[in-house]
Amino acid sequence: MEAVIEDFKRKLSIVRTGRATIGLLDAVHVDYYGTSTPLQQMASVAVPEPQMITVQPWDATQLGAIEKAILAANLGFSASNDGKIIRLSVPALTEERRKQLAKQVGEIAEDHRVAVRNVRHASNDSLKKMLKDKLVSEDDERSGLEEVQKLTNTFIAKVDELAKNKEQEVMSV
Repeated sequence: MEAVIEDFKRKLSIVRTGRATIGLLDAVHVDYYGTSTPLQQMASVAVPEPQMITVQPWDATQLGAIEKAILAANLGFSASNDGKIIRLSVPALTEERRKQLAKQVGEIAEDHRVAVRNVRHASNDSLKKMLKDKLVSEDDERSGLEEVQKLTNTFIAKVDELAKNKEQEVMSV
């Protein structure tokens, strides 16, 4: 369940807010001599201003490939290239786009709630199998099922809280 929460945090970092963050470029992969390589392994990514991201490749010959990959990722950024650095200006979000992003956060949260419930289901099945194989008593199985349910409720509450915070962040101007 902890792994589900970590994955959820990683997915939320990709969702755009009104500010520039280096997490917005996590999904960008560049074709580096025939190999799909994550952008962070090819360049230094920084946020010098709240509305700008800079990408400085370690191999200057890859500047064009990096710029092409960023534009192909369709993140909605306009890129300018001065021969050494790519500057990405992050435009302000429209109200309609904010609502779409908030809806996207809700969908990601629901996927992760389902993942937590799947972990609960697997744990319950494991406890029932242990009872059937007489490895635990009925009382231990019952208390184990209750503990699994408590953990499930806790982790679903964490997902809900993270989603609520991200939606507020997206909707704030």
